[in-house]
Amino acid sequence: MWGLGLGCNGAIEVFIEPAEKAAEVAGVLRMALNEERPISVVTILESGRAGVHPGERIVVRPDGSTDGSLGDPETDAAAVEAAQERLAAERSEIRTLPGGLRAFVEVLEPPLRLLVCGAGHDAIPLVRAAAGLGWNAIVVDDRPGLLNVDRFPGAAGFVAVEAPEKVAVEAPIDERTFAVVMTHNFLRDKEYLRALIGSPAAYIGMLGPGARTQRLLMELGEEGTVPDDDRERIHGPAGLDLGGEGPEEIAESIVAEIVAVKRGRRGGFLKERRGSIHDRPRPGAEAR
Repeated sequence: MWGLGLGCNGAIEVFIEPAEKAAEVAGVLRMALNEERPISVVTILESGRAGVHPGERIVVRPDGSTDGSLGDPETDAAAVEAAQERLAAERSEIRTLPGGLRAFVEVLEPPLRLLVCGAGHDAIPLVRAAAGLGWNAIVVDDRPGLLNVDRFPGAAGFVAVEAPEKVAVEAPIDERTFAVVMTHNFLRDKEYLRALIGSPAAYIGMLGPGARTQRLLMELGEEGTVPDDDRERIHGPAGLDLGGEGPEEIAESIVAEIVAVKRGRRGGFLKERRGSIHDRPRPGAEAR
C-alpha cells in the first residue's frame, strides 16, 4: 500500500509521537476553529539540545500571543517570528530554529468564508460548490423567504439584511471573506457593492457582463465611493475564463477564481507554468 502506485514522485516525512502530546493543544486548536481564527503550531521534530525534546510545541496566534513553550525565551521568540511569517504566507514549512532545532511550523486556517449576496436560483450551485470545498458559505438577501436549508442545504448560515446597503453591518465580513454579488437587480447590486467596498473583504465578485460592472463602478465613482486602489479586488464578471455555460459551470469558474486569488495565481493552464506547480519554500527552509 505504501510502496506501490504513488505517482507524484515526491517524498514525505512522518513524525510519530504519543497521542497525549498532540492532545495537549487540542483545546486551543478547537477554540481557534470555533472563533474562525488562523493559528500556527510550531513542533520540534529533532533536537540535540538538552532540555528540548521532539514533540515540544508552542501555539502562536497572529497577534503574537502564545500557549506553551519550547524551553527558553530565545527559542520561543524565534518560533513566534517564524509562525507569524508563515501565517502571513498561509503556508506550513519546516524551519531550523536557533541551536539547530528542526521544527515544523504548521499553519491551520479556518474554512474560507464565502458571502453570497443574492439568493436566486443560480446561487444554489455556487453554495453547493463552496460547501464541497469545506468553505463556510453565508447566503445574504433582503428576502428572508429565500433563506432556508431546503433551498441551500450546504450553507453554513444565512443573513436576512434589512436592505442591501446594510450588508457590511449585518453580515460577518473580515479580511478573509470573499463576497459574490449576484442579485440580477442593478440597484440592489449597486448597494451591495457600495457597502462591500467599504468593508475589509478580500475579494468582491460581480455577476453579469463586464459593461454592467463598469457602469456600476462609474456611478459609484461619480459619487466618490470607489477609490482607485480598491478596484483591484473587484472582479466583474466574476470567475475564470473557462467558457462556462449555465449556473453550475459558472459557479465552478467563480470558485476557481477565488482559489486563484487566495493563492496569488493567475489561473492559467498548469502545462504552461514553468517550474514547480507548487510554491517553492523560502531560502533556508527545507523543501519536501
